[in-house]
Amino acid sequence: MKTDIRYLAGAVAATLLASPVAAQEAQTLDQRVNEIFAQFTGPFVSFIFAPFPGTSFPWIVMWLVIAATVFTVYFGLVQVRFFGHSISLVKGDYSDPDDAGEVSHFQALATALSGTVGLGNIAGVAVAVGIGGPGATFWMILAGLLGMASKFTECTLGVKYRNEYPDGTVSGGPMYYMSKGFDELGLPGGKILAVLFSVFCILGALGGGNMFQANQAHAQISGIVGDYPGWITGLVFAGVVFAVIVGGIKSIANVTEKVVPFMGILYVGAALIILIVNYDMIGWAFGQIFAGAFTGLGVAGGFVGALIQGFKRAAFSNEAGVGSAAIAHSAVKTKEPITEGFVSLLEPLIDTVVICTMTALVIVISQQLIIDEATGNYVLNEAGTAIATVGGVSGVELTSAAFASGISWFPYVLAIAVVLFAFSTMISWSYYGLKAWTYLFGEGKASELTFKVIFCIFIVIGAAASLGPVIDFSDAAIFAMAVVNIFALYFLMKLVRQELDSYSARLKSGEIKKFSH
Repeated sequence: MKTDIRYLAGAVAATLLASPVAAQEAQTLDQRVNEIFAQFTGPFVSFIFAPFPGTSFPWIVMWLVIAATVFTVYFGLVQVRFFGHSISLVKGDYSDPDDAGEVSHFQALATALSGTVGLGNIAGVAVAVGIGGPGATFWMILAGLLGMASKFTECTLGVKYRNEYPDGTVSGGPMYYMSKGFDELGLPGGKILAVLFSVFCILGALGGGNMFQANQAHAQISGIVGDYPGWITGLVFAGVVFAVIVGGIKSIANVTEKVVPFMGILYVGAALIILIVNYDMIGWAFGQIFAGAFTGLGVAGGFVGALIQGFKRAAFSNEAGVGSAAIAHSAVKTKEPITEGFVSLLEPLIDTVVICTMTALVIVISQQLIIDEATGNYVLNEAGTAIATVGGVSGVELTSAAFASGISWFPYVLAIAVVLFAFSTMISWSYYGLKAWTYLFGEGKASELTFKVIFCIFIVIGAAASLGPVIDFSDAAIFAMAVVNIFALYFLMKLVRQELDSYSARLKSGEIKKFSH
C-alpha cells in the first residue's frame, strides 16, 4: 500500500508542475498507476461486479435486494408500521437532551444522506432509464422501499454496540457490532469480519467517496467555465473539506444539516417546476413507467433489462446494506438504539423513492428518449444497447438536457448541485473512513489527523488525474463492505428484533414519552 501511495503522490507532484516535460512525466506516472492498479485489483473488481451466468445481473445487486426483502419480512414491514414515528423522531419529539451522543436525529440523517445523495441520483438514474427504459423506475422504487428495512437493521445495531467515551464522543458502525455482537452471541469470527469491513471502508472512502467525487466535480465545473488544471479544483476542495472535517462529526453535522436540505430543495424544486409546467404529461409518464416495468416497451433486455437496471440503480444509490450509514447514525444522541433505526429507514425513501424518481420523471416527460410513433416502443441506438436519445446524449448530459428542455439555465444549477453533492459526499465519507481507520489503528488526535490529511491529499489526486482502475477498485471496495456487512446482519438481526419488540411494547404502554423543547 505504501508503494501505491508513493506512485499516487508522484502523479500529483508531476501534475502540479507546469513544464511540458513534467506534464509528460505526469501522464507516464498516471499510466503506471493505472497499470499497477488494473493488474493487482482487476480480479477483485471483476468478482464483485460479476453477473450471474448468462445474464447481465451483478450478483452483488441480488445480494443486497434479497437481504432487503428478508429484513422487510422478518421485521413485519417496519418501514410502513413505524413511518409516522420515524417522522416524529426526526422532528425531535422524543429527543432527551441529556442522552449520550454527539448529534441530533436530524443531523445524523442529514450526514448519512449527504453520503448517499449524489451523482448517482443525477447521472446514474439517467443511465438506468436510458438502458432499461422508464420501467426501470418502478423496480428502482420497489428496491428503495425494501432497502428501508436494511438501513433500519444496520443503524439500530450501530447505536446498540457503539463505544461511548468520557469526553462525550462516540465511535460506532459495522466493525463494532460485528466484534461485540458476535462475542455476545458466542459466535467466532466477529473481529475478522470487522477488520475486513474496516479495510474495505477506508479504500471506499478514499476512492468512491473522495477521488471520484472530486474528479466529477472538476469535470462539471470545467465544462461550464472552460478547461483548467484539475489540481486547482482539488486544492480548493481539499481546503474547504479539511476546514470542515477537522472539527469532527459535530462540525460535519452542522454543515450537512444545512447543505443537504438546500441541495435537495434546489434539485427537487427544479424537477417540480418541470413537472408542473408539463402537468398534463405526468399521468402518461407514470403509464410508461408501469407498462415498461412489465413489458419493457421494446427497450434493450426488455422486462428483465428494466428490472436489472432499476434494482442496480437503487442498490448503488442508497447504499442500504453497505453499512456506511450505520457509522454516521451511531453518533446520535439517544439511549434507545432502535430509534435511530427508525430514523435511518427514511434515507432510501428520500434518496431513491423521491429524488431518483424525480430525475426519472423529468427525463421521461422531457421526451429526450426517442419513441417510434408507429409502435409506441422506444427506439434503440445503433449498437442496440440503449435507447436512442435526442442529441445522442447519456448519463449526466441526458439529465442536463432533460432539465434544460424546460429550464434553459438549468445546466448552471446542475453544476452547483454536482459541486454540493460532491462536497457533501466527501465530508460524510471522510467520517466513515476515519472511524474505520481509528478502529484499526486506535483512537486519538494524532491518528485522526493523519487520516484527515491523507484524505485531503487524495482529493487533489482525484481531481488532477484520471485513475480509472483506482475508481473501479474503490467502487468494488464499497460493495465488498456490503458482502461482509449483510453476512453479519443475518446473524445479528434477532438482536434487533428484541430491541424492536421491547420498544414497541413500551411505546404502546406510554412508558416512552415525548419531550417538550
